[in-house]
Amino acid sequence: MKHIAWLFLFSLLSFPYTAEDIALRAETKLRSLRSIQAKFEQVYYSSTVSTPLREKGNFYFKKPGLMKWEYKDPEERTYLFKEGFILEYIPEDNQIIKYDLSREEHESEILSILSGQKGIVDNYSVEFNLFPTKNSKALQLKLTPKQEDTDTFILLEIDEKTWLIQKAIFFDWAGNKMEYSFSKIKTNVRFAKDVFELKVPPGVEIIENQPN
Repeated sequence: MKHIAWLFLFSLLSFPYTAEDIALRAETKLRSLRSIQAKFEQVYYSSTVSTPLREKGNFYFKKPGLMKWEYKDPEERTYLFKEGFILEYIPEDNQIIKYDLSREEHESEILSILSGQKGIVDNYSVEFNLFPTKNSKALQLKLTPKQEDTDTFILLEIDEKTWLIQKAIFFDWAGNKMEYSFSKIKTNVRFAKDVFELKVPPGVEIIENQPN
């Protein structure tokens, strides 16, 4: 591991970009896009549970603020971000739960970053950070919030050719982390009108989840 770290540090001496350059290029790319479609894998590592929760599905995003996480494995469920709310649909429960978007910190954070609405360099201290990856040519950054006195931070893996985010890992103050990996990424997709609608059978119960 030390050998790999030294090679990484040596490569930075001749690298044409600073960490801020990479963040700005990724941000500019995301802001230029109208829509994104991808396969995703989400892994949640809990500080209190030894086995991580691994899930897979389809991801859809369209400006100015539509996002859909369509989970397929191991269980089907859908999170739809629309008009400032999150709609959570789990077919097995026959319910739709409606949340205010601000209640979901991780999801709203990734929504802001993927949409390019939240300036990376303006809101985070940015530095290079090496972490395990299958892509040896990926650019890897660590983002630490400037305005928050917490132990939270984000790791990003960015493709140098496309400047798209391939992986985002969110660490919270309690030692938990949520990892998102994206593959088969398509940009500026023309979605059908019903992509950002929930397709549910009649009789589904809708529950308004009010803030505490």
